[in-house]
Amino acid sequence: MVLTTQRGVDIAFSSADLALSIDDFSDRFIKPAIANVANGIDFDGLGQYINIYNEVGTPGTVPNALLTYLQAGQRLDEEAAPRDNDRSLVISPAMQATIVDALKGLFQDADSISEQYLRGTMGRTIGFKWSMDQNVRTQTVGAYSPGGATVTGGGQSGSSILTGGWPNTTQVLNQGDVITFAGVFAVNPQNRQSTGALRQFVVLANVTSSGGGVATIPVACSGGFGLIAAGPFQNVSALPLGSAAITVSGASGTGPSPRGLAFHKDAFAFASADLPLPKGVDMAARVNDKQLGMSLRLIRAYDINTDRFPCRVEILYGWTTLYPELCVRIAS
Repeated sequence: MVLTTQRGVDIAFSSADLALSIDDFSDRFIKPAIANVANGIDFDGLGQYINIYNEVGTPGTVPNALLTYLQAGQRLDEEAAPRDNDRSLVISPAMQATIVDALKGLFQDADSISEQYLRGTMGRTIGFKWSMDQNVRTQTVGAYSPGGATVTGGGQSGSSILTGGWPNTTQVLNQGDVITFAGVFAVNPQNRQSTGALRQFVVLANVTSSGGGVATIPVACSGGFGLIAAGPFQNVSALPLGSAAITVSGASGTGPSPRGLAFHKDAFAFASADLPLPKGVDMAARVNDKQLGMSLRLIRAYDINTDRFPCRVEILYGWTTLYPELCVRIAS
């Protein structure tokens, strides 16, 4: 994990402001500042969707049935994700409104019905803790022009697949697009048996075809690897045959549309580092939360000309995807 993101917010207040009650001061200055920093961390964390290869739903169509979310759980089961109380769903406002409305007439646990009716949220159901987040990231499918794209040469393995049949000299795929190869199925990571579902791959970088419609696609799936058909890290039932058809998740050019996430807590990791405390200022302090892995620094100076205390709250942090197989994207 590389800690490269330094995010902070500047605030300023007067001596009169400091004389307020602690509750007033917190509501007016501290909470808005921390909310700004937290929102940025959250936004960056949801950007990890770009590393996730499993996807359910249809890009451009908000799921209006519980089945889509059950299929996300099914995909996690097929990837041997733990079935415990540490699975979560993070969805967009439109996804939440749609699914709560779709389920309002069903017979369910009374407490769940109350939660949905009174709060407009899903709470905990179908093995997930549901959360709505306005920072859910969006994806635009590449302008690949449907039909004709195939693998060029059978037996290719690894993270670079040579393909052909694309439109000439066009950016045909975007980083984060999801594709499948005909005849290449996912396998259970424990017994290496086919799950019966085509293995999905995430495209690792924008792909532009040559003048002859040829394109090399960088891909990854289970464990962050490319295609592996044998051995302890096997993740596909077989390598693609020559001329195997390529299917892209979503119609050409669809988007931008949100990608919710269904995941186990071990899928991602967050960490921050202690920033140094400078000398020669009115105050410099640091707050750590070991459980969250967060270290916040506050620096406060004093301007005698205006009787103002300029402050800065900041954090140095990083996100990484540890186990992409423990997460499923939900297209909408």
